[in-house]
Amino acid sequence: MSLPNGFFRLVGPMSRALLFPGQGSQTPGMGKDLAENFAVARAVYDEVDAALGEKLSKVIFEGPEADLTLTANAQPALMATSMAALRVLETETGLDLARDIAFVAGHSLGEYSALASAGALDVTTTARLLRLRGLAMQKAVPAGVGAMAALLGVEPAAAAQYVEQAASATGEVCGVANDNGGGQVVISGSAAAVARGIEIAKAAGVKRAVLLPVSAPFHCALMQPAAEAMAQALAEARIRAPLVPVVANVTAAAVRDPEIIRELLVRQVTATVRWRESVLFMAAAGVRDALELGAGKVLTGLVKRISDTMPVRAIGTKADVDAFKAAEGAGHV
Repeated sequence: MSLPNGFFRLVGPMSRALLFPGQGSQTPGMGKDLAENFAVARAVYDEVDAALGEKLSKVIFEGPEADLTLTANAQPALMATSMAALRVLETETGLDLARDIAFVAGHSLGEYSALASAGALDVTTTARLLRLRGLAMQKAVPAGVGAMAALLGVEPAAAAQYVEQAASATGEVCGVANDNGGGQVVISGSAAAVARGIEIAKAAGVKRAVLLPVSAPFHCALMQPAAEAMAQALAEARIRAPLVPVVANVTAAAVRDPEIIRELLVRQVTATVRWRESVLFMAAAGVRDALELGAGKVLTGLVKRISDTMPVRAIGTKADVDAFKAAEGAGHV
C-alpha cells in the first residue's frame, strides 16, 4: 500500500503500533487480575465507574455474561480493560507512547480506546461517549429488524458486489460492515437483505456465510440515527491532538487533527471498518510489530492473516505483562 504525501517510512525503535479490540472480545472476568495486582489498573475501572455513575466494573469482573454483552455495557467495558492494560504497561515497563509508538488503531469501538490511549480523549469522556454510542446503536434499529453475517473466504470487492445485489433485490439496506482481512468480510443491513446476501454469496461459491449473534446491524446506513446522536455528543466533547497518529477506521489512514477525528467518529457509525487496509497502511509505513491491549486475541488473529511482517502480542493479563517484560526487558520497551 502506498503512503500519502507527507508520510515517511519509520526507522529505528519507534516501529511498534498499539491495537485495541472491538465488540465481541468481551468476556466476564476480563482485566480482573490486572485490577487485583496493579493499582493503576484498578484506578481506570474506578474512573469508568465514576463516569457512568454505576459499578460497571462488577459486571466486567463477575458478569453475568448477558449483562456484559449488552452493547451499552460492552463498549465502555472493553475500553476500560484496554486502558487498564496500557496503564500497567506504562508503569511496569516504562512504555512511553510518544517515544515508543508509531501508530494506534482500534477496531470499531476500539478506535475510541486508541484515542484515549493517545490522550485525544480522557477516560471519563470516552466512557460516557461509548455508553451513549452503545445506547444509540441499540435504539437505532428495533430488535429483529436488522442482521449481520460473516462471509469467509471472500475478497472485499466480491463481497461488495454481493451486498449491492442483495440491496437491489430486496429494496432494503445491505452493506459491507467490516473488511477484517484474511478473506473475512462482515455484511450488515436489514434482516431480509442480509439473508439474501448470504444466498448470493453461497451461490457464488463463498466458503462459508453465517449469521452473527448480534443485537443490531452495526456499520451500515440503518445506524444513521445513532450517527446523528454521536454527532451531537461529539460536538460537545473536548478532543485534543493525539500524541501519536491514529489510524482511522473510515479512511485506513493516519490522522491527528482533532476536528477531522471528530468528523470521522461520526462517519464511523455507518461506514465500513477498513481493518485490512489499516493494517496494511501501518505495515507499509514500517511498523514491525504490535501489541493488542485488552480483552482477547481477536485482532492478533486478524493481523496474522493480513500481514506476515507485523507480528502481534496480546496483553490483557498479569501473565501477559510478565511475559512481555521478560521478553523486552523492563524499562527498555
